[in-house]
Amino acid sequence: MLSSQCPSRTSLARIANKWTAMIVAVLESGPMRFGDIRTALEGISGKVLTDTLRDLERDGMVTRRTYAEVPPRVEYELTPLGHTLEGPLTALCRWAEDHIPEVLAARDAYDDRRPK
Repeated sequence: MLSSQCPSRTSLARIANKWTAMIVAVLESGPMRFGDIRTALEGISGKVLTDTLRDLERDGMVTRRTYAEVPPRVEYELTPLGHTLEGPLTALCRWAEDHIPEVLAARDAYDDRRPK
């Protein structure tokens, strides 16, 4: 992974993306439509959501299913590979939530040390 030529770097970059973690968390409960995913993820733009879902689909972590209805219905769902991300990403999210007081205190201490 430390080699610039290692293909795992692109996978790590995708997984480390903040929106990927949140999309996986949202899709853990089952298939969802684009608008429902966007509603669940405060602050994500339509373009970023579209791009991230496409990248996850390309990497085999999400499937996109289109239904022949009027109007067309599209749902996104984690693949078995995508479900393997649940544990590691849940652990990272839990760490972030558990340690936010320490991180915020460290930021304040750092900012207080810096010349203004």
